[in-house]
Amino acid sequence: MNELLLIVLAYLIGSIPTAVWVSNYFFDIDIRDYGSGNAGATNSFRVLGPKWGSFVMLVDMLKGVAAVKLALLIPYYIQFDTQFINLQIGLGLSAVVGHIFPIWADFRGGKGIATLFGMVLGIQPIVAICCVGVFLLVLYLTRFVSLSSMLASIAFPVFILVIFNEPEHLYRVFAIAVALLVLLTHQKNISRLLKGNENKVPILKHRDRRRQRRRGSSHVD
Repeated sequence: MNELLLIVLAYLIGSIPTAVWVSNYFFDIDIRDYGSGNAGATNSFRVLGPKWGSFVMLVDMLKGVAAVKLALLIPYYIQFDTQFINLQIGLGLSAVVGHIFPIWADFRGGKGIATLFGMVLGIQPIVAICCVGVFLLVLYLTRFVSLSSMLASIAFPVFILVIFNEPEHLYRVFAIAVALLVLLTHQKNISRLLKGNENKVPILKHRDRRRQRRRGSSHVD
């Protein structure tokens, strides 16, 4: 019974619609009416800008961290034991479901990538840091949040299965499922990337301007 209550609580935490509340309170809009229509960090970067996009991403990540840490409220679980990790995975997934189908926002949320990352951060912080390294590198090179998210999610099972060789079978299955789920939920983004009309986030503008000036000067020469 305690586990069930925690899973419900994790869902409610995940249901906090950060992007919706921020867009309503500070911009007097519903972010789901703009951009991709998703109430997540990627669309927040696109519609609200990098400042509020970063804030939404941070809070959505913290939802995943908070959800898995609820497992510490049950004293008879041994930390890092198989049952403990399984409970953490269940709590984290419940928060991700809450983010995608938030009860506080008419069950219309985001894709759950930031909350999913927060979940991994709460369970396996080293692996999560490696994945965020992949995310930031791809984002720096391309400025596509969607592509960064997909490649980081693909890197996740690589880190779990190959590099760190995680022995827990459920966690290995979970890592593979995450990569497949992210690819499945990003079908529209993949289509836009292939067509060349995926939107880039408005960061690194100074770098782009320098590149344009260099190209312009080279043409003049």
